[in-house]
Amino acid sequence: MSTKPTKTLDPVPNPHPEREYEVEIRCPEFTALCPKTGQPDFATITVRYVPGPHIIELKSLKLYLWAFRDEGHFHEDVTNIILNDLVASLEPRWMQVEGEFNVRGGIYTNVRVEHNPEYKRSRA
Repeated sequence: MSTKPTKTLDPVPNPHPEREYEVEIRCPEFTALCPKTGQPDFATITVRYVPGPHIIELKSLKLYLWAFRDEGHFHEDVTNIILNDLVASLEPRWMQVEGEFNVRGGIYTNVRVEHNPEYKRSRA
C-alpha cells in the first residue's frame, strides 16, 4: 500500500457481520485549508459507525484524510464529504462523522453529520 495521500478508501470484509457493534476512530491530526484565506484549519475527525458488510482499513483512512491537506473546504463541507465517501465505501448500518475544528479567530466549530440516524435511535 502507498504512503502517499490518496482519496481511495480500502474497505475490508467485516469479520463479524452477524453482530451489531460500534466502532469509534479518532483522527487528531486532520488538516484542510480555509477556502477564503488559504490558511490551514486543524481538526480532530471522529468516525463512529455500526458496520455493515465492511470495515475500514485504518492506513487507507489515514491516507484518505491526508489528501485534504492541500484542498480548500469549509468545515461543514469537508465533514459531509468524509461521511459521504465513507458511507459509499463501507455501507454501514449507521455512521456519524464529527469534525472538531481548532479555534480560529476566537471561534470553535464542531460539525456532526449522520447517515441513517433512525437506525441509531431505534436501538436506543
